[in-house]
Amino acid sequence: MADNPGASASYDIKEQDRLLPIANVGRIMKQILPQNAKISKEAKETMQECASEFIGFVTGEASDKCRKERRKTINGDDVCWALETLGFEDYAGPLKRYLNKFREIEGDRANQNKAGVIEEMEESSFNRSNQPRN
Repeated sequence: MADNPGASASYDIKEQDRLLPIANVGRIMKQILPQNAKISKEAKETMQECASEFIGFVTGEASDKCRKERRKTINGDDVCWALETLGFEDYAGPLKRYLNKFREIEGDRANQNKAGVIEEMEESSFNRSNQPRN
């Protein structure tokens, strides 16, 4: 892109902005390896490039779907659909389960927050009504 003078400025993306942070990639890679294992810089960079490309590939497919449906926001269901469409069904299943669990937890958290706000409002109202008037 940078070496194409006719390219639009809005598509001129720096290399470091296109890739996942290498420290995060290395941390994820280390989680699966034995504690004494070492990972070369070249291996981290290769995985960084592959993971970033994969994310872009799947996101592009999800984005196309949203554009056709005249939506501006890609959601988790769109990503699952894109994975299945692109032949990554083995990833779509676990991601759907994760997404459902995430939504369930977020729903519970939202309900707890609502209950807490209502409780605070009731306490505040009670305290005001029980204060002596001058």
